[in-house]
Amino acid sequence: MRYSKLISVLKPYTAGEQPKDKKYIKLNTNENAYPPSPAVKEAIGAVDYAELRLYPDPEATELCGALAQKHGVLSENIFTGNGSDEVLGFCFPAFFDRKEIGGVPVLFADVTYSFYPVYANLYQIPYEVVPLKEDYTVDIEDYAAKKNQGILLCNPNAPTGIAVPTEGIERLVKADRERLVLVDEAYADFGGVSAVPLTKKYDNLLVVRTFSKGASLAGIRCGYAVGAAGLIRALQTVKNSFNSYTLDKLTQKIAIAACKDTAYYDMINERISNIRDKASETLRKKGFTVLPSSSNFIFLKKDGIGGKELFLGLRERGVLVRYFAGARTGDFIRVTIGTEDETEIFIRTLCNLT
Repeated sequence: MRYSKLISVLKPYTAGEQPKDKKYIKLNTNENAYPPSPAVKEAIGAVDYAELRLYPDPEATELCGALAQKHGVLSENIFTGNGSDEVLGFCFPAFFDRKEIGGVPVLFADVTYSFYPVYANLYQIPYEVVPLKEDYTVDIEDYAAKKNQGILLCNPNAPTGIAVPTEGIERLVKADRERLVLVDEAYADFGGVSAVPLTKKYDNLLVVRTFSKGASLAGIRCGYAVGAAGLIRALQTVKNSFNSYTLDKLTQKIAIAACKDTAYYDMINERISNIRDKASETLRKKGFTVLPSSSNFIFLKKDGIGGKELFLGLRERGVLVRYFAGARTGDFIRVTIGTEDETEIFIRTLCNLT
């Protein structure tokens, strides 16, 4: 059997472990610690199962309208997809060229969401990693000074949790109005400041968001992008060249219900942020280095013990966290913020381990 040359060199993204061997305190995949809005349960109960014989609205018209109202933009400024990962995947062929047809590198950080190089390699888009500073913050000038066809910023960044102020994002957007600045705001609901308002000023800024984290809906797979109408049309062209029906009927109804219950989500995400800040302070007092986080996770280390050792020790004791091998990440573990009780158990287990 013959396979493509591409498949032999691709290194796919590795998702966080979904354990089946025993019950764990699961703090490894940045899922929201609290359930979705009660309005979501009502929306599910109100679904007429007979409607499922029909295809869903390929444009997710009602959902786009709800998102447009939420963000103060027009429906033509919204694109939806099967999770923000799919939206990001559509962005590469929509906005970036392969090297052989004139593509210069796309830029993203050396320590960031590890799906970015996977997509670049899949679509054969040249890319260059830009090192974070020693303190793991983004140096905006490093990006502005390099020739590129686009910039990807995860903001707040993953796995560090550190956010770039909107002033820095606007600096990049204004530096070259011909290149796209894509801001991945998967974790912005936990303390990051959204760049969505800037999309009304600049047609080369695209903001990608998800229902998985802040809306407690990782299980339905719904993401979206906000940007100028031209950017949205480009994404629609790619989507409709791949799969016109990316969001099913049930997902659309659930997402609409969640989109409208901002009070509930503001409450639970503020609670998570408070638990995060308290946990970070406690761990620093106990000798850990904890990077400042605006997300629903923390990135931490302790001198004298490696990240892999911490990861394995916690796993053996029933607490799952995430470990990323690498020169700049190997000493750290990334820990999702759980409930108050889960976080207390994690801290106690970690301290006993060290």
